[in-house]
Amino acid sequence: RWARWYRIPPAPIPSWRMFHRRATTLVELLLLLALIGTMAALALPPITTALDRAAVRAASQDVETLFAAAREQALARQTIVWVVFDGAAASVRLRIPGGGTRTRALGSIYGVALHATRDSMSYDHRGLGRGAANLTVVLVRGRARATLVVSRLGRVRR
Repeated sequence: RWARWYRIPPAPIPSWRMFHRRATTLVELLLLLALIGTMAALALPPITTALDRAAVRAASQDVETLFAAAREQALARQTIVWVVFDGAAASVRLRIPGGGTRTRALGSIYGVALHATRDSMSYDHRGLGRGAANLTVVLVRGRARATLVVSRLGRVRR
């Protein structure tokens, strides 16, 4: 009964334990590295898929912009303007008579492959597409793919 109101002091701590710090062992470090590696392996495929989609989307916007610029230049200059595709170099070139060329190397910029059903098309002085019937441009990177279809009038749709 007397132990209830009488407090017993704790045992003294040995001096070697006072300054002892716990270190990380090699096994713990290896387990941590294995866990980080597993998490990275699980996260990598979705990240690469998202990067592929973003690159293909940006490349398709570049191609659409080149088609719009070609039509605009044909109307402004009252001349024929060509859009030329190079599948081997994955590039699109805008050829303006007397105004030079504009080239977008989609393969080196975005890392995409370019496949077109025709090697070129043109816009006449009225802004109408010539050789655009059934023109399909496909941009591919990894699992991501974008298809652009050019109508007979030269309008681009995804």
